[in-house]
Amino acid sequence: MIANYGYKDGSGEYYISIDTDNCIDCAAGRACLTACPKQMFETMTDDYDDEVIAVKAPFRRTLAYDCADCKPAGGHSALPCSTACTPGAIKHSW
Repeated sequence: MIANYGYKDGSGEYYISIDTDNCIDCAAGRACLTACPKQMFETMTDDYDDEVIAVKAPFRRTLAYDCADCKPAGGHSALPCSTACTPGAIKHSW
């Protein structure tokens, strides 16, 4: 299942999508939790009693601003959360 966290406004669509099927089989030991400098991710138990990653509620309406430091304009060539996620479960829409 793909879980989408984020919003759409007049400036664009800002979503972080997490493929929970890939997240369940994480071989990186949930490295995305510590890779995000804003600590935007948390573990949760989904409807099928599997432990997966989710975007914390306070960040879901401010992703464009919270992720800006990790985007190429902020000096990064790759997003730390996506790089740390070796199963490839985390994607950004913008």
